[in-house]
Amino acid sequence: MQNTIGALLSHAAQRYGDKAAVIYESSAWSFTQLDNLSNLIAQSLIDRGVQPGDVVSLYSPNSPEWVFVYYGILKAGAVINPLNLMLTPEEAAFAIADCGAVAVFGTSDRIKGLQSSASTTCLRHYIQLDGQALPGALSLVTLLKATSTTTEFPLAGISSDDVSTIGYTSGTTGHPKGAVLTHQSILMNVAMTATMHGRNQMDVVVSALPLSHVYGNVVMNAAIGYGMTLVLHRTFEAGAILESMQANRATIFEGVPTMYLYLLDHPRLKDFDLSTLSRCTVGGQTMPEAKMEEVERVFGCRLLELWGMTELGGLGATHSVHGPRRLGAIGIPLPHQQARIVDPVSDKCVSEPGEVGELQMRGSIVMREYLGRPDATREAKDEKGWLRTGDLAYIDANGFIFVVDRLKDLIITAGFNIYPAELERVIAEHPGVSMVAVGSVPDVAKGELAKAYIVKRADVDLDLVEVEKHCRQRLAAYKVPRFFTIVDDLPKTASGKVMRRKLREIFD
Repeated sequence: MQNTIGALLSHAAQRYGDKAAVIYESSAWSFTQLDNLSNLIAQSLIDRGVQPGDVVSLYSPNSPEWVFVYYGILKAGAVINPLNLMLTPEEAAFAIADCGAVAVFGTSDRIKGLQSSASTTCLRHYIQLDGQALPGALSLVTLLKATSTTTEFPLAGISSDDVSTIGYTSGTTGHPKGAVLTHQSILMNVAMTATMHGRNQMDVVVSALPLSHVYGNVVMNAAIGYGMTLVLHRTFEAGAILESMQANRATIFEGVPTMYLYLLDHPRLKDFDLSTLSRCTVGGQTMPEAKMEEVERVFGCRLLELWGMTELGGLGATHSVHGPRRLGAIGIPLPHQQARIVDPVSDKCVSEPGEVGELQMRGSIVMREYLGRPDATREAKDEKGWLRTGDLAYIDANGFIFVVDRLKDLIITAGFNIYPAELERVIAEHPGVSMVAVGSVPDVAKGELAKAYIVKRADVDLDLVEVEKHCRQRLAAYKVPRFFTIVDDLPKTASGKVMRRKLREIFD
């Protein structure tokens, strides 16, 4: 394992040279090319006064430029601040100001939006990844042409314990918080993920996961660090992904549950040759077992469920490709990390297998702190290093972790706990359902009631009365949603994760 993230690419360039590292829209970049381009980025930052420890933001969709800019920032000893694409310019400016970023790389639309909030940030440099540079911004192409370097990168003196990343949480309960992660946190996550999944230089991975998201970031770093070829897509579109997997003879596809549901529902799915796939991964949200079984049957390979969060810099748990298959479980903790279940009321560890409580994690992948938020840090992480994840889960007798739901998504009906993920799993078993999300609606007598929002399969006339009967046969009466509605699509994050909190806002 390398000591710094920048060294991950430099070492890979020495080993894999002219092999294709990234394929994007039918063009390819070798490991050597990415290494050289990232060195130029590092030098250009130094030339403009960026010092080791300074923060540089990256606000752009997936692209090859995202990759070499990411490594260039880190090679210069700076700290990367990857920004969620769904943030408005005002929200992005808040994060940029909060972490004190001195420079930002982004596409023209993002740069233009940020310039309107310039007075609220410490930004000194706007570097534009596409198009003709806006007034007050630098063009990346011009910047690269004007830069030359004889400096050896990564810069000497960068330590594995130095801060590498400030990643912002989604901010669903107020302003987002900046999770501070070291080089070691990210590198350990990447190394253990690669170990568990058997990733190696023979692999070709297809991904449309946002590189700014921790899931997509681990996919990218593992591909670079272990000599894989990453076939990168700007956005997810089911037909394009299927064509890409066939054309590039993909061995791995990485996605969130909604991506797989769109793929399963694609009218030409059977026309594509996916026989080169040896395993797929799914994370970001619980996925109904019935749909996971369908993926494995149709794709002809293992589907490895995983789980992670911003505060871990990536994965916290996953399955081993060579280990037992436990559909519905998120696997076991990454090697050298620990997990436990804690009763959220008594704050005591749960000792019995199968007993539900809050999942907590400890180990070298855990964030150092929330930037400038000591109170929030103490609330999330205790003095012994245990991180509260906010997920309700249990561990079975064999050590597999099963996430029941998000603590904040719990629906309480007349004193009974209802877990939306359990209801979604049952509803998704109905053959006419493509996707489903369960949210809550207020009720004077019972506090909250469950409501199911269903996207039906394209070729099916779905009878909601039959769906309710399906639920009553499989769920206790108090768990059956009181309302069912058909919708065209579900609100999702940039990574494809369903946003339950938006259901009522959009549809009711």
